[in-house]
Amino acid sequence: MHKLVAAIALLLSLVAASSRADARDVPVATAAELTAAIAAAAPGDVITLADGVYALSGANCNTRGTDAAPIVVRAATPLGARVDFDGLEGFHVRGAHWHFEGLDVRGVCVDDSACEHAFHVVGAAVGFVLRGSRVRDFNAQLKVNAAPIDGVWTAPHGGLVEGNEVADTRPRVTGNPVTKLNINNGDNWIVRANLLHDFHKDGGDGVSYGAFMKGGSMGGLFERNLVSCTRDVATGGTRLGLSFGGGGTGAQFCAPAYDATVPCNVEHTAGWIRNNIVVNCSDVGVYLNRSADTRVIFNTLIATTGIDFRFDTTSGEAIGNVLGGNIRDRNGAVSVRGENLTSVSDATFTSWYAAPLAGDLRVTGDVSMLLGVGSPRFDVVDDYCARERPFTPTTIGALEHSLGDCDTTRPPVVGGGGMTPDAGVPSVDAGAPVADGGLALDSGTAPDGGPMPDGGSDAGATGGEDSGCACRVGARPHGSPIALALVTLLLVAGLRGGTTMWRAGRHARARTR
Repeated sequence: MHKLVAAIALLLSLVAASSRADARDVPVATAAELTAAIAAAAPGDVITLADGVYALSGANCNTRGTDAAPIVVRAATPLGARVDFDGLEGFHVRGAHWHFEGLDVRGVCVDDSACEHAFHVVGAAVGFVLRGSRVRDFNAQLKVNAAPIDGVWTAPHGGLVEGNEVADTRPRVTGNPVTKLNINNGDNWIVRANLLHDFHKDGGDGVSYGAFMKGGSMGGLFERNLVSCTRDVATGGTRLGLSFGGGGTGAQFCAPAYDATVPCNVEHTAGWIRNNIVVNCSDVGVYLNRSADTRVIFNTLIATTGIDFRFDTTSGEAIGNVLGGNIRDRNGAVSVRGENLTSVSDATFTSWYAAPLAGDLRVTGDVSMLLGVGSPRFDVVDDYCARERPFTPTTIGALEHSLGDCDTTRPPVVGGGGMTPDAGVPSVDAGAPVADGGLALDSGTAPDGGPMPDGGSDAGATGGEDSGCACRVGARPHGSPIALALVTLLLVAGLRGGTTMWRAGRHARARTR
């Protein structure tokens, strides 16, 4: 076994050395230098933008980085480099392991339908990271979807969106889908500690989302985000916060079949929505559309209509949430509930907090009814401000008030965020009775009434979502002999006992990324 470990270590060092051999620090100061550096990028390159404005129509990020040697595009001064895109696609990412950090990205198209995506991540673009950036004025600041590569549908798994501000400075005048983070097909995406605000579709069906994951994906995580559907810009329309399933997906774009004859019966599996604050949405703060085995836990939803579990393939649990509005099971969905406080009025939130509609949840009133009500959970080890919750009866909602106040107006990024969502956790029993150990009005299935999110907000539900972009072409992934040998050795190690270690570690209170 020791020889095997030594061999693996040697191979890892060879892979790292080979991938970094041509890596460079690449300073750029003009738009032409930036596009040239992206086109010539090699694994491990760090492309650093000097302060200033970079006017582009788009940039193709096709080179494959590696996990050990990603390709980094970063601002020398956080938010000091502004990239203005006047075109359908901004950074079109087809290569693996591209990281974008500290950029100020803005859509400047006169016609809103002409600025679709600031970042379009497709096909084999695994390991994408967007961190510490500000991205404004696109129909979808981030769009993620699978693409056929040599006849095989390939999805960009394992992305991270962390610590960004994502917003629009005015309503989007378009009939196209408007969703700030539109993540399709990819598994194990993490959306953490972002500020999403002011999104409004002023055209078509008028429905907009803060963020969703859908299209047959699984293992997604939304945590410690502040979603303010309306903050700085007075808007109308129908605005929803976070979702698994969104408005649905056309069958031909849905994993794993990608077949127009196979319905997309499950949009997402084993997703987590925890420790988020969602405020001032005209519709639900959390929407689950054909989302199986989903956990909605310890969130605070202010001035929304609540949480909807919808359609017969939707199942999961809603535990420890504090919300205006109710929790509803609709159209055959089934959820298990406990320790929620529902139907909290705006006036009550205002009596508790400094400025709840602005996302300022500093305590100014008596919140004792929230303290010690929640049962401790191994999958909620911290709160919205990344403070460790005590493993004793805990505060319900996104904030652990027993620890005092923290600044909630911008989610903190601390390089962690609790246990990684684990698709192997036993699923909630869809046949279990809906029961509530909470405080008020969490009463199970409610009548199906009123205008609610449906397939119309995302044209993928009718088969047209991804037909407008020339985005489904990608380079064929390849592997090296060293990588193949490494995989073989790792498989051998797993067969000789590594599996036992992995099983023991998967439930640890690990900090992700």
